[in-house]
Amino acid sequence: MSAYFSNHSQSRFLPTTTPNSHPPSNTTSSTPSPSNSSSNGLRSRVPSRHFASSISIPSEQRSSISSSTNGVATVHPLRNTWVFWFRQTHPPGSKVVNYEEGIKKISSFSSIESYWSLWTHLQPPSTLQPTTDYLLFHTGVRRPVWEDPLNISGGKWIIRLKKGVADRLWEELIIAVIGDQFSDCGDPESGENDPPEICGCTISVRHSEDIVSVWNRNGADQRVTGRIRDTMRRVLNLPANTIMEYKSNNDSLQDRSSFRNSAIDRGSDR
Repeated sequence: MSAYFSNHSQSRFLPTTTPNSHPPSNTTSSTPSPSNSSSNGLRSRVPSRHFASSISIPSEQRSSISSSTNGVATVHPLRNTWVFWFRQTHPPGSKVVNYEEGIKKISSFSSIESYWSLWTHLQPPSTLQPTTDYLLFHTGVRRPVWEDPLNISGGKWIIRLKKGVADRLWEELIIAVIGDQFSDCGDPESGENDPPEICGCTISVRHSEDIVSVWNRNGADQRVTGRIRDTMRRVLNLPANTIMEYKSNNDSLQDRSSFRNSAIDRGSDR
């Protein structure tokens, strides 16, 4: 059985592509273009279990749900509005740019329907050039950077993946994040007007591995970070011995790195 994670944890799943495969050489745009995975240019969508029973709709939003009668489609609002961002450190044919300069906003969405409409036009991570990131953050985060007021006191859980398996895990992670699967991870004493504990999630496509991460706003509370870790293991159906890493955004600011010098959590092996 092929290894699933770049840190040699084992999995029940095989990669969808060979570990040594490379992204197509014709990805030249600085922003993602529609995928060509189907005859009409749109990615096929597999219904997810996360939306079946987990989305909680605030009472003030319920009135905005349109009726399905008279041929008008029903809209299912999400608890938060989310923004997709795209970052490429070294776009083809250009010089290396710093982090802030490389971040580009793709689009925002606030319902299940608008999410799928956007998602079907995004290239999957397996087709992206190395040193490319997708970032998904709620609109309370003004910029998906360490220094943002909602990010600065937080951190991120990190999972390193073998090449060829990130597409499915990235989709499952997004659906879990926007579908309120992490809603019970925050401080129980937080008020209704407090920002969500989960700020967003990212995937970083690199030459030898792909890295997914979940960002939260309270990095010092180990009970909170522990619940986030456990929820990630559950919603992604990770093997018990999966190695996960946590790094505070303050530490990232100190060493100017998202993934180096992180604290390792070895799951059932620890």
